[in-house]
Amino acid sequence: MTLYQLRIRFIFLFSLTLNFLVEAQEITPDDSFTIDLCLPNPTSNAAFRTIMQGLVHASTHYQYAWKPGLYLGAGVHYSYFAINEFRVTPKVYGGIHSGAVFIKTGHEKFWSERFGTDIGIRAGWARSYISSDALIAQNAAPQIQEGIYWEPNLSLILTSDVNQSFRLTIGYPFYTLSFSPQLIGIEGNMGYDPAEFEQNSAFLSVGFGYTYYFNGKKSSVEED
Repeated sequence: MTLYQLRIRFIFLFSLTLNFLVEAQEITPDDSFTIDLCLPNPTSNAAFRTIMQGLVHASTHYQYAWKPGLYLGAGVHYSYFAINEFRVTPKVYGGIHSGAVFIKTGHEKFWSERFGTDIGIRAGWARSYISSDALIAQNAAPQIQEGIYWEPNLSLILTSDVNQSFRLTIGYPFYTLSFSPQLIGIEGNMGYDPAEFEQNSAFLSVGFGYTYYFNGKKSSVEED
């Protein structure tokens, strides 16, 4: 490859990069409404990871774009973890239902006309209902726990048109819910270290979402 050909390729790549950056500066997200549906995977103490299996983590929220890229929002979410009856003896059936209200803040940026990122954090209050046939037999169902909830999250956004986009959502929620076998009605520690039961419950949440932008994605070129 000659020096002339290298220069032509360099100029071509530089032009593409410059065009990419210009597009990123032109597009500004507007107020939006988002729905997420994710699969939760327990990650905190060993008992929580082994005994419970995540089935759903769903959320919906509205966010107001108040400065270029920055936003403030509010929403609700629901998660459900079922007891893995094959990991406890005798078998126990039931699960943990959790609902939360939260506020959200972060930064949403479109790197091109079609691709963007949303990096934020949610924080609020969660209420968990724990029920199982073992707790019912003990006349102790449901167990109720409340506490602070927070969740750092990242979304990779692909737009379908000026008003709609789809996203891959990754979150890491924390509940101030201390899980132990006794919480679901099992006697004893099942061989787990009791010190781990003091840890907050946490899980990795991965799934997909849909966002509707009420006034489309604003363009500084169009506004001028």
